[in-house]
Amino acid sequence: MSAMAVLEQLRGPEDLRQLDQQQLEVLCKELRAFLVDAVSKTGGHLASNLGAVELTVAIHRIFDTSRDRLVFDVGHQCYVHKALTGRRELFSTLRQLRGLSGYPQPAESVHDAFIAGHASNSVSVALGMARARTLQCEDYQVLALIGDGALTGGLSYEGLNDAGASGEPLIVILNDNGMSIAPNVGGMARHLSYIRTRASYYRFKKGYHRLMDRLPGGRGLYRFNHRLKTAVKKLIFPGTFFEDMGFTYLGPVDGHNIERLCTTLKWAKELNGPVLVHVRTRKGKGYAPAEETPDRFHGVGPFDPDTGAVAPSGEDFSSVFGRTMEQLAQEDTRVCAITAAMVEGTGLREFARYFPKRFFDVGIAEGHAVAMAAGMAKQGMLPVFAVYSSFLQRGYDMLFHDVALQNLHVVFAVDRAGLVGADGATHHGVADVGYLSQVPGMTVLAPASFQELRDLLRRAVMDLSGPVAVRYPRGGEGEYREGWSGESADLLREGTDVTLVAYGTLINEVERAARRLEAESGITAQVIKLNRITPLPTELVLESVRRSGRLLVAEDCFASGCVGERLCAALAQQGIPARIRLLNLGERFIQQGTVAQLRRSLRLDAQGIYETAVEVCHDK
Repeated sequence: MSAMAVLEQLRGPEDLRQLDQQQLEVLCKELRAFLVDAVSKTGGHLASNLGAVELTVAIHRIFDTSRDRLVFDVGHQCYVHKALTGRRELFSTLRQLRGLSGYPQPAESVHDAFIAGHASNSVSVALGMARARTLQCEDYQVLALIGDGALTGGLSYEGLNDAGASGEPLIVILNDNGMSIAPNVGGMARHLSYIRTRASYYRFKKGYHRLMDRLPGGRGLYRFNHRLKTAVKKLIFPGTFFEDMGFTYLGPVDGHNIERLCTTLKWAKELNGPVLVHVRTRKGKGYAPAEETPDRFHGVGPFDPDTGAVAPSGEDFSSVFGRTMEQLAQEDTRVCAITAAMVEGTGLREFARYFPKRFFDVGIAEGHAVAMAAGMAKQGMLPVFAVYSSFLQRGYDMLFHDVALQNLHVVFAVDRAGLVGADGATHHGVADVGYLSQVPGMTVLAPASFQELRDLLRRAVMDLSGPVAVRYPRGGEGEYREGWSGESADLLREGTDVTLVAYGTLINEVERAARRLEAESGITAQVIKLNRITPLPTELVLESVRRSGRLLVAEDCFASGCVGERLCAALAQQGIPARIRLLNLGERFIQQGTVAQLRRSLRLDAQGIYETAVEVCHDK
C-alpha cells in the first residue's frame, strides 16, 4: 500500500460514501499528513484546516456539495474541502499566481458555493440561499460552517436572529475550537464554554419521538410530555442562546469522532428546520507544533514539516508600529491600542503585555472597535485602532457617523495597505485610498519607510486632530531616506520632461524607473513623493506639471477616488494642460500572487513605470 493508500484512490467526494469506518480514520490521518506537507512548501492557513479534517470529511459523507450549498465563514479552513473535491493535485500552486486560491472560489469548482474571506457573514448568505431554494421550489440542503471566532462579529447575530425565526431548513455548523486567530474573548466564548458541559439528550429524543408516532394517541402524549419537559428544563438550567433564537441545538459533538459527526449531521438533515450543530474541535489537531502554538500556525509561511521551524520574518512595518506604540504609551497615559482579533498580525503583542489596561482586543468586530474608539476619544483618550485595510471596510459607517461627524481624534493604523500578496482579492488593501478620502476632516498619511512610519505615527497621535489614518503595507520593504522633510510632499528628483508621483513603498519603483529613464532614454523625470494623500497636497505637483506638461501617477489601489483622479481634477480646475497616465488597478479585483508578481502584471514595477513614462513622453 502507498503512503496515501485511501486519499490517492479518491476521485471525488462521492467515493467517501463507499468507505468503511476504518478507511475513514485512515483517510483523516492521510489528509493531515498531506496538509502539513503541502502547506510547508507554499505557506497558508494550517492550524484551522488541521482542526477541521473529520468535520469536513463528515460533511462530504452526508451531503453532496455539488448541489447542496456549503457556505464557509472566512473560508481559510477550506483546504480539506478542496482536496476532497478534485483539487488535491493543484496544491503545489496554493496561493500562487494563477494557482489555487486559499479561500472558496466558485470559479474553481462547482463545490465552492460562495467566495469567503471575511468573517461573520456565512449565516446571512446561507439564509439567502435557503430562501431562494424555497421560492424556486428546489430541493437541496444549505449549510453554514462558522467558527466560534466569527461569533464575536455582530453580523453573525443578525443572521442567526433572522434564520432562527425563519423556519427555513438550514444547518449552521458551529466549529468551536476556542480560537479565531488568537484565543477568543468576550461573553460568547464564556457561553460556549458553559454549554459544552451539558449532556446530550438528542439521541433519546429522536428515538422517543419515533416511538410516539407509531403508538395510538402517541402524538398527543408526545406534545404533552414535550411541554412538560420544556418547563422542567427551564427550571433546571436556562435554554441555550441558540434555542431561544429558534434553532434546534445539537451538541456539543466531538469534532474528531467521525462516526458521531456523521450521525449528528444525518439528524440535522432530517429535522427540516433551522438547526445548529455545535462541534468541538482542536485547532492544529494531529501536528504537534500547530497544536502547541495554533496562533503561530494560523497563517504561516513555508516551514520545516519535521520540526515546525518557521524562518524568522525579521522586521516589518507591523513590528515597527508596535514598538512605536509602546514608546508613545510610555510618554502619554492617554494612548490606548485597539485591535479586532489581530494582536499578532498588527504587532501589538508586546504592547498588550506592557500596557494590559490600555489594550483592547474586541474580537472580530471592526464596527464596534471604531465606535468604541469614538467614545474613548470623546472622553479625552488617544485611541489607536490597528486594523488591516480590507477589514476597516467593515467599520465604514461608524467612521462617518461616530468619528468624523464630531471630528473626534481617533487614529487608524491601517496595516496591509495596498497589494498584500497570497491572500488575494478578499485581503488586498486597495479600497481605503478612495473611501478614506471621502470622509470629511480625515487626514491620511502614507509612510514609505520604517523611519517615516515612526515619525508619522507620532505626529498622528500627538500633534494632529480629528480622524487620522496612517496606512502602510505588509512586509518590510521600506527604504530609509536620510533627512526626509516630513512635509506633506517631497521633491525627490529634479527633471523637466515628465512628473512622476507616488506614495508609500511604491515610490521605490518610481525612483528606479526615473534613474533608468535618464540613463537609457535621456528623459529627466521630476519625482514627487506624497507623504499625505488626504487632504491632497497639490501645489508641488501642479507646479511641476506646468513645466513638464506630462504626469504619471502610480498607486496600487482602485481607480475610483484614487490620488491620480484627484490630481487630474486639480489640474483641470487650474486649467493646466497635460498628457496624463494613471497606473492603478482600474476597477477590477486582483487575485493572489507575490506583490512583485502582481506589480509586474499591473505595470506598477520599475519596468512598467519606465515603459509607461516613455509612452507618455513620446505621445504627440
